[in-house]
Amino acid sequence: MSEYILKTNKLSKKYKHEFALENINVTIKQGDIYGFIGQNGAGKSTMLRLIIGLTFPTSGSIELFGNDNRNELTGVQKRMGAIIENPALFLNMTARENLEVHRLQKGIPGKECVDKTLELVGLKDTGKKKAKNFSLGMKQRLGLAIALLSDPEFIILDEPTNGLDPMGIVELRELIKKLNREKGLTVLISSHILSELHQLATKFGIIHKGKLLEELTSKELDEKCRQHLRIKVDDPTRGAIVLEQILFTTDFEVMQDGVIKLYSHIDDVRKVSQTLTNNGLVIEHLSQNGDSLESYFSKLVGGVEHD
Repeated sequence: MSEYILKTNKLSKKYKHEFALENINVTIKQGDIYGFIGQNGAGKSTMLRLIIGLTFPTSGSIELFGNDNRNELTGVQKRMGAIIENPALFLNMTARENLEVHRLQKGIPGKECVDKTLELVGLKDTGKKKAKNFSLGMKQRLGLAIALLSDPEFIILDEPTNGLDPMGIVELRELIKKLNREKGLTVLISSHILSELHQLATKFGIIHKGKLLEELTSKELDEKCRQHLRIKVDDPTRGAIVLEQILFTTDFEVMQDGVIKLYSHIDDVRKVSQTLTNNGLVIEHLSQNGDSLESYFSKLVGGVEHD
């Protein structure tokens, strides 16, 4: 099987004279928790609907599980589960009854999967309680159970924490992590809240006004947002030696352009400056850098808007 669960190539969707998505290239590997982030109206839901086959692209292609033949994608999409917008629940039925209806609709043989899935999402002991009396968090977990009923390899969740209280968000997040860790489930989860996805995703795609601005791993995002002193001196090699031998720190990186990123001593800029100068180095630039996740996203989006 291909290591890529999903690849899109210049995927575009146009409504009348306006692009909802334009030339989107996304790659999701097996085992990823992919956080698809953008403001409301950025094109996230359109992208998800294209992937699961609820609408069709204007141009470009979608590859699922190594298959990009449009006529065969319907069969491949059976290996997926999804919650797009609100879960389709029968409010006058119990959790078990809801799953039984969906099992029959999907043609899944045997009833064993119902109890197994209810236990997986923590709803096995809800008994005769009807879905209309569930908390919002329980309804979201029931929706997730419906998406998981066919034991998919890839699951798509559109804004799954909308309206949840902090405890509900934590419970859903931990459940998704558990499914990813124990079952190897690949997850695509959209949200407009970067801080929420940062605690969950292993890879990010940032979308704005129908365009993918950036795709990066959680480690790369952490590095971009990590607070540091940005130092440029006339001799970067000697600068690194001074930091290590005089300031007794190895928590720094020397970049290809010679810039040193120092992650320690952030609150002691004067000491860093004096140490470098006293050891014969000419400081060409010294500043404090790094963003919060929210400000990084705002700068990225703002830079596009002001181009």
